[in-house]
Amino acid sequence: MTPRADLPTWRSLMFVPATKPNFIAKAHTRGADAIILDLEDSVAPNEKEVARRALPEAAKTVSQAGADVVVRVNRPMEMSVPDIAAAIMPGVRALMLPKVMGPEHVKLLSEIVAVREAALGLKAGHTRFIAIVETPESLPSLGAIASADPRVVALGVGAEDLSTELGGAPTGDALYVYAMMVVAAARGAGILPLGSVGRFADFSDLEGYRESLKRSRGLGFACTACIHPLHVPIINEEYGVNAADADRARRLLAAFDEAVKAGQGAVAFEGAMIDLPVAERARRLLARVR
Repeated sequence: MTPRADLPTWRSLMFVPATKPNFIAKAHTRGADAIILDLEDSVAPNEKEVARRALPEAAKTVSQAGADVVVRVNRPMEMSVPDIAAAIMPGVRALMLPKVMGPEHVKLLSEIVAVREAALGLKAGHTRFIAIVETPESLPSLGAIASADPRVVALGVGAEDLSTELGGAPTGDALYVYAMMVVAAARGAGILPLGSVGRFADFSDLEGYRESLKRSRGLGFACTACIHPLHVPIINEEYGVNAADADRARRLLAAFDEAVKAGQGAVAFEGAMIDLPVAERARRLLARVR
């Protein structure tokens, strides 16, 4: 399926606890395409309300260099509803929804968001969703979750939580099948596959991390989230489009378009034959140029 035209061009999304002013103050300098202000795992239960109250100022601070602001809400409804009430504002572009159960879960939260948007005078659909699946019972619903609502622009699995539920470790081998399920479901719905095949929380081996991103990009992932600033430039390099690749894609498309005009379905280009699928990959690559 052709990617939706309204998708963000994210490469890197960096988590920042909403209750850590020192992290928030520096977040805009890290180069991430989006900053995820976290209300969930990194915030202690007795700090949830403090985190909600901190969102308006935190959103202004982390977005001052142009990054999109995302808020990760909590899963239990008694927490997600006040999280949403606090998070919906002009400066927040998306919510990350953890532990999504299925498409009806997404639709329910979309209704709650729509009411809040209307109350604030925001355009309907202003707030996008990143859906995260973290339980085995939700894996068969990945495709339905990806297409559950127009707000959903990205889909991923929570590697650490899912591995725990499966009784395994968050290694590339253990997560490979579920990673490919995400890529297939997201691409089938025309949205962004978010994630990578490898350990999410390990920032001690940067070269190993880079290699896992290379592999993940080759598998079809478009963007990923991180918890450490050292990961951001690596993600941007590996999930981004460098100047040489963009230039080659433009030349390839020019050659293919000339071939099509001449009534040919394929043409030789720099030592290889190119046809429609190759040209489409080049077009999609150029669409990701920032």
